[in-house]
Amino acid sequence: MDNADRGYDRRTILKAGLGITAAAAAGALPLGLPARHADASPLRAPGSLPFPDRPVGKPTHTFPFDHLVVVMQENHSFDNYFGMLPVRGQPAADGFTFDSDGRPTNWNPLDGERMVAFHQASYLGSRDTGSQNWNDTHRQINGGRMDGFAATGPGSMGYWDEPDLPFYYSLAKTFTLANRWFGSAPCQTYPNRRFLMAGTASGVISTDLTNINSARPASGTIWDQLSKHRISWRNYFSDAPSTAIILETVLKHPANLARIEQFYLDAALGTLPAVSLVDSSFGTITGEVNGLGRELKVPTFGAVTNDLFIGTSESEENPQDIQLGESFVARIVHAVMRGPKWKRTMLVWLYDEHGGYYDHVPPPAAVPPDDIPPALAAGDAPGGYDLYGPRVPAVVVSPYSRPNSVTNVVHDHTSVLATIEQQWNLPALTYRDANATSLIDFLDPSTMAFATPPTLAKPANPLPGLRAGLRDGQPIPPSPVP
Repeated sequence: MDNADRGYDRRTILKAGLGITAAAAAGALPLGLPARHADASPLRAPGSLPFPDRPVGKPTHTFPFDHLVVVMQENHSFDNYFGMLPVRGQPAADGFTFDSDGRPTNWNPLDGERMVAFHQASYLGSRDTGSQNWNDTHRQINGGRMDGFAATGPGSMGYWDEPDLPFYYSLAKTFTLANRWFGSAPCQTYPNRRFLMAGTASGVISTDLTNINSARPASGTIWDQLSKHRISWRNYFSDAPSTAIILETVLKHPANLARIEQFYLDAALGTLPAVSLVDSSFGTITGEVNGLGRELKVPTFGAVTNDLFIGTSESEENPQDIQLGESFVARIVHAVMRGPKWKRTMLVWLYDEHGGYYDHVPPPAAVPPDDIPPALAAGDAPGGYDLYGPRVPAVVVSPYSRPNSVTNVVHDHTSVLATIEQQWNLPALTYRDANATSLIDFLDPSTMAFATPPTLAKPANPLPGLRAGLRDGQPIPPSPVP
């Protein structure tokens, strides 16, 4: 999923920690704390409970669900998918600016000219976007100017529209859409997915297999907390579990991994666990990992780019067929809505990071999760985990979602952690999830607007499996399997 790091080496991940417990007890704040928090109410500390006067690890019924399903796809910005949404039935969406003919006017400078956002000619992800690595993402954000996308790759200014992704547009217009869901950090997949699972990236800034067993979160993961308090969870996967990016998770909790076919069965029987992480097919690599001396499958997130891979993977990473990903998400959403526990289930659909694609909204300051800085090499852009990454698409699907609505509350991936922790009164893992906003603003708990599941648009390619793609408007002949 992540483009190459373009020739610079990364130093060894820093392993020194602050000693969160001692710092919290002394009232210390993490390094790099945004100034806007200095005069605000004190931050909640790692290890603290959402409800100190209630039993730890017990349901609080804060939210109207018993089952939470998380579907995190790969590498698209809000504008890349939903920039056209304001003129497609959701005027409250913060997408593109338009001329009198309804065409986007957003642009970035490129070689002394203006490159205006353009409609992608193919349903395959662009091969000439900028990278989403640490340096390119900081160049794209450019201090909040959001004008460095075209310079890192002209394909970054491309977007898709409702005819390309009818099911996704239907989701965004039916349920509650996030106008302000940002990546947790301005960098690649592994660090952003680490925030989803651990509330911190532990110094990681890149998608690199060497860090899956070396950068262990000091406070563990949400999966550790759920298991400790006997709250059921599963990572349902298609070809590799994404929990493997923190390898310790799959080694400690192998019984919590299940094939994707089991998800459909559990949804149909009403036996989904309290928390489900559902993974599409990513593309995998098998080999010895970090000297463990064993053969393991771990997600490569798009490292393979031959045509066979493009035609089968569902994660929506460049240059995959995004409509296969849409079809996968549609199957998951429909399985939830048709199941007997629909009325007590909430599904979160989102993306790990922006994939190098343009977005016009500057990421705001973020609460640093801990005192472990990004492991930067000489020449890397300066910065810390005190800034979110660019916006990503996110919709909450629930019987209690506010119909055809948007929320402008700032969220990142640790909002999922905050919601889990509040629902079952679990201790916070880091400063980031302790102080993240939950998902309550997506819901109206007093009204079950979708007691009967709504009818949604069909995905553009409703049938799973292979099909020819388009490149520059022309069919791609299948390549022979090497």
